[in-house]
Amino acid sequence: MAQTLVPHFVNDIGVDRIKIGVKEFQCMGTVPPNDHPHVYLDMGNEAEIVCPYCSTLYEYDGDLDATESEPGGCVYVATSPPGAPAA
Repeated sequence: MAQTLVPHFVNDIGVDRIKIGVKEFQCMGTVPPNDHPHVYLDMGNEAEIVCPYCSTLYEYDGDLDATESEPGGCVYVATSPPGAPAA
């Protein structure tokens, strides 16, 4: 599976709030296979949004890059399963 241009975030650590550096993204809940439906979220003019599936509050932080989160480790990067051809 190739990584898409829209950042994906997960909340495996179970925090209430995740700061991110983008306003348009997808929330997966947790990493597969325990993920919820991947929902596209757009903050628009707001600085925060709540995922309707897992209730994680995402807060925009302009000091963070699209590949960063606070706490760290919440950005999901798709990888190919062992033995799968590279995308």
